[in-house]
Amino acid sequence: MQNENLLEVRGLRAGIGDKEILKGIDLTVRPGEVHAIMGPNGSGKSTFAGVLSGDPRFTVYGGEAKLGGVELLGMPPEDRSHEGLFLSFQYPVEIPGVSMVNFMRAAVNAKRKYLNEEPLSASEFLKMMRQKRAIVELDNKLASRSVNEGFSGGEKKRNEIFQMAVLEPKLSILDETDSGLDIDALRIVAGGVNKLKTDKNATIVITHYQRLLDYIKPDFVHILYKGRIVHSGGPELALELEEKGYDWIKEQNQ
Repeated sequence: MQNENLLEVRGLRAGIGDKEILKGIDLTVRPGEVHAIMGPNGSGKSTFAGVLSGDPRFTVYGGEAKLGGVELLGMPPEDRSHEGLFLSFQYPVEIPGVSMVNFMRAAVNAKRKYLNEEPLSASEFLKMMRQKRAIVELDNKLASRSVNEGFSGGEKKRNEIFQMAVLEPKLSILDETDSGLDIDALRIVAGGVNKLKTDKNATIVITHYQRLLDYIKPDFVHILYKGRIVHSGGPELALELEEKGYDWIKEQNQ
């Protein structure tokens, strides 16, 4: 029987060296859900994304994180990706000399190999790429260039949502994907995320601001503070944060 929870995180503790940043995270995400994680700078939001994706800078001290019932924490990052985890970076890197077409075809076929599926031919992949490109309104000229080379901030973020469309992950983590985006780019990126949502996948949106959540509607909002989820609620919690700021959270958790 398939596990009804897509992501199960229990007692997750992690940090850098001997500095503990995450101090016991519990989170359950079910298929079809969108969860927003908010919190002040230094609360552990990006650390949480990095630990789930296998960033080697972080050390896990305890706890577990399962995706579709599969324990992630002992896996190399590429296997976590093949299992269906996708991370949209806060600051996407440029990869000069590597074309988007070759980069994405290699990624797709590596995942297919992991799943014991036949690789896509060049023509099959190009057909799929055209279909996915339309979802995020990615210009053909951008798709044919090197990965992110010379892209604006908005183009890089749009390119990441395109990669998400191609890889079809079970769980997408968007780490402050709204940072540096103007309203038009934000609308296109959020629109792509919404088009890719199904009742079989889920999204975790990490953000400081309510404005992204005007476009990507969360089912649940969690406040991360000093390495712990200290408050959870519905979409109204993000509106409360927008109105009050984080001072009331800090006062409650002295």
